[in-house]
Amino acid sequence: MKGRGRRAGAVDSRRLPRYAAGEIDVPFVVHGTDEVISRDTYWEEHSHPTHELLWNQRGASTATVGARVWTITPSLGLWIPAGTPHSGWTSAGTWHHAAQFGIHAAPAISDAPVAVEVTPLLRLLLERLNTEGLTADSRARTEAVVLDLMAPAPVELLLKIPDAPLLAPIVDAVRADPADGTTLAAWASRLGVSSRTVTRAFRAQTGLGFSQWLATARVQHAITLLAGGEEIEEVAERVGYHSASAFGTVFRRVTGMSPGRFRAH
Repeated sequence: MKGRGRRAGAVDSRRLPRYAAGEIDVPFVVHGTDEVISRDTYWEEHSHPTHELLWNQRGASTATVGARVWTITPSLGLWIPAGTPHSGWTSAGTWHHAAQFGIHAAPAISDAPVAVEVTPLLRLLLERLNTEGLTADSRARTEAVVLDLMAPAPVELLLKIPDAPLLAPIVDAVRADPADGTTLAAWASRLGVSSRTVTRAFRAQTGLGFSQWLATARVQHAITLLAGGEEIEEVAERVGYHSASAFGTVFRRVTGMSPGRFRAH
């Protein structure tokens, strides 16, 4: 989550322009870039004239579109349609990839941001497009297969951030420290409302109750820690669980896989 562990001067803040979809007529079908991020990096809100696919060779990052925060991993990327404003956060050590797709040559797989499964085959093909000396025919064939393979993923790692003033203290506390153990009843008492009111507000804003939203926020933070190589037991404690087994149960409920399997991916 953006802002955790931040020290003065420790974050590389980058500013990019805002473009409407197709505002610049690019000469390519797919153009990829990659970077090993040396410092925690924040991309201020921007937009591209092209469609974009974000994914990581190593590590995890997040992209924020409106009130939604998407987690990006080596196996789960994010498709962002051209012209969509978004910001990003990438931890130091992440090997970050971005592929731009010309809107006149590459049909959009979705009109809204959507998770994309980055299979080993798709990853190899995207990397091949960055190979120097690739002939025009080879590039065209590879691009065609890339476009054919890309589709919305059956699962997504997504957290919606509520903007209701009532919930702001809860959101700020959890995003600053996912291990915050304040209970629903304690929050309700602190805010001067009933537990039911807090639950209703979370459900109206995010589609999740307080406990479900908290679990999702914790798992999203845990994914970044796991992708950075931290041990499962340590991650469990850092996101508020007293045992690896309890953490594993919640992690599977949110992601559909165990923490160990996630690390293996």
